[in-house]
Amino acid sequence: MSKHNITPVIGVTLDYENPGNYSNTPWYALRENYSTVITKAGGLPIGLPHMQNQINNYLDVIDGIVITGGAFDIDPKLFEATYRHSTVSLKKERTEFELAITQEAIIRDMPILGICGGQQLLHVALGGKLIQHIPDEVTNALIHEQSSPPDKPEHTVKVTKGTLLHKIVDSEILHVNSSHHQAAKDVPLGVVINAIAPDGVIEGIEAPGQKFCLGLQWHPEYEVSSADSAIFKAFIDASVNTRNKNE
Repeated sequence: MSKHNITPVIGVTLDYENPGNYSNTPWYALRENYSTVITKAGGLPIGLPHMQNQINNYLDVIDGIVITGGAFDIDPKLFEATYRHSTVSLKKERTEFELAITQEAIIRDMPILGICGGQQLLHVALGGKLIQHIPDEVTNALIHEQSSPPDKPEHTVKVTKGTLLHKIVDSEILHVNSSHHQAAKDVPLGVVINAIAPDGVIEGIEAPGQKFCLGLQWHPEYEVSSADSAIFKAFIDASVNTRNKNE
């Protein structure tokens, strides 16, 4: 088999759940469509348990990493906020693991795709700050926590010309789903905003200095549009190039 036919291994961060419902002991969770869309795009997904002492071993094995979303927030202390909004809920161990592995992946210049909460974590890893609750900080904010099914679009985003995202989707307007109450707040050095909602909320970021470092506030794994599929294909292609380079 030639190097170009080798399937890239994609690490996918897992959610952590307390005992109850599925198991009476703590358990990891991952929505099926993350694995499906990665496989469809040509990758081999593997889950990453939250083991800090295995981070380098994980990164030695994988060719790209997806930082997934979840129904929790990043500790405001991690971006030097002086207060914690009442709506903020934490998963300390998960955040510590994801932040550490993302920072190391950035150092290694490994392809990174951050989704929803994963985009927010990527933003913090790149030195950014977050809006803790959009309705309290954005005037005339759109609905960013949709009640309709997540495979339906909630609003549009304007894609910034000249960005990696624009190159991938080849469109200035995308229809996206929305399931978040926080968002990137600033533009730290080395970060470019690649998508903005009509109410001004930042919907996408990227780091041009990296090989492939993309964060999206929506959930492209639902493939609401062909653009979502193209995003995963571009991420997998970048991961293929990483594997070929390292062999």
